[in-house]
Amino acid sequence: MTKKTTDNQTSTMWGGRFSSGPASIMEEINASIHIDKRLAAQDITASKAHCDMLVRTGIISETDGIAIVRGLDAVAREIAEGRFEFSTALEDIHMNVESRLAEIVGEAAGRLHTARSRNDQVATDFKLWVRDAVGELDSQIQALQGALIDQAETHAGSVMPGFTHLQTAQPVTLGHHLLAYVEMLGRDRSRFADCAARLNQCPLGAAALAGTSFPIDREMTAASLGFDAPCANSMDAVSDRDFALEYLSAGSILSVHLSRLAEEIVLWCSDGFAFLRLSDAFSTGSSIMPQKRNPDAAELVRAKAGRVIGDLNALLITIKGLPMTYAKDMQEDKETVFDAADTLTLCLAAMTGMIAQGTFDADRMRELTGRGFATATDLADWLVRVLGMPFREAHHVTGRIVKRAETGECGLEDLSIEEMREEEPRISEDVFDVLGIDNSVKSRASLGGTAPDNVRRAVAAARKRFLEPAG
Repeated sequence: MTKKTTDNQTSTMWGGRFSSGPASIMEEINASIHIDKRLAAQDITASKAHCDMLVRTGIISETDGIAIVRGLDAVAREIAEGRFEFSTALEDIHMNVESRLAEIVGEAAGRLHTARSRNDQVATDFKLWVRDAVGELDSQIQALQGALIDQAETHAGSVMPGFTHLQTAQPVTLGHHLLAYVEMLGRDRSRFADCAARLNQCPLGAAALAGTSFPIDREMTAASLGFDAPCANSMDAVSDRDFALEYLSAGSILSVHLSRLAEEIVLWCSDGFAFLRLSDAFSTGSSIMPQKRNPDAAELVRAKAGRVIGDLNALLITIKGLPMTYAKDMQEDKETVFDAADTLTLCLAAMTGMIAQGTFDADRMRELTGRGFATATDLADWLVRVLGMPFREAHHVTGRIVKRAETGECGLEDLSIEEMREEEPRISEDVFDVLGIDNSVKSRASLGGTAPDNVRRAVAAARKRFLEPAG
């Protein structure tokens, strides 16, 4: 284990102005190591890039540079193996790493901080972390898309009620319904990709706020860390966290999409619908009612959307009143992002499991599709197409026929031709061709429509767009 740090070391980190360490409560409120230790890998990576640049520009010696990199590698191993002792007295990950580096390599460690500040250091580390997090989330969203696409392919022709206002509207297929979420998730991936592209400018070298008088090579460090370019303005580089806000914004929209799907899962698992049975792995029971199978995972995904949205609101409120450039308020930026990332990771894993392992009851969905006069629009369309009736008139005629069926407690297809002709004498027997559920969905063959053949083509296209490697 590493040595414990004293208050004296803390004051030397700050420089010579302070003659004693902080009060215990000041130490507690000022420290962020319990949160930002998650930046350890990024901090060490960025420090190695900075060190290499300092050597190549002649700002520090090659001997010191070799010692620093060797020491940083040793610190990284200690952290990876769980042997590193994080100290609250050292405030944050940057000082914890630097202090341990000094214990390992001695005086050379003090040269690492030349031409940089913790301000540009943390901005760089945080951007690297968010960039990594975007990549991890993208893989998880893609996995959920894959589960939805698989179920959509299986149920390309499985008829279910389509709803507006949660009232039966028109017949659709389950495959079509699930592919709607695939499209939403595709846009979520695009938003995260945009976030990663916009954040990909390197703050390192901006120093505290004004840049540095040392002859550094910011293009070199930016390229070494995989950034497209250095940040153009040193004050902007250290003072804005719009990349974190954008990550949280994209995460909030993703959480809303997950919540909507979770709500549908809750409905579909209810006795009133009974469209879906979750696997035992994603169901829970009741402590008192032995018959219960509760969709708790879906309910928790639905609830956790509020948490992610709250993280976005918290950081927006933290940042909104800050003048240029850095203020300690910005120490609060990472906890919200880390929390949102952890929450989204958990929700995506749970949702993927529920969809992949769930069993849909096609017979039950077909049974409920036959209720609620779901083919009424097909009848109105037939009146327009075959009889040349203006749609508004067709709408009224169809409404009267629906009312007749409702009074007779039967479906539209169960009315006799004579009963229909009492509302519109020109109706022919051909009208029954459009009143069947299967005929209805087959007829919706317009681009983006629910016809089973459309769905099968859309499944193939979605696999290519979202699951296959680009290029």
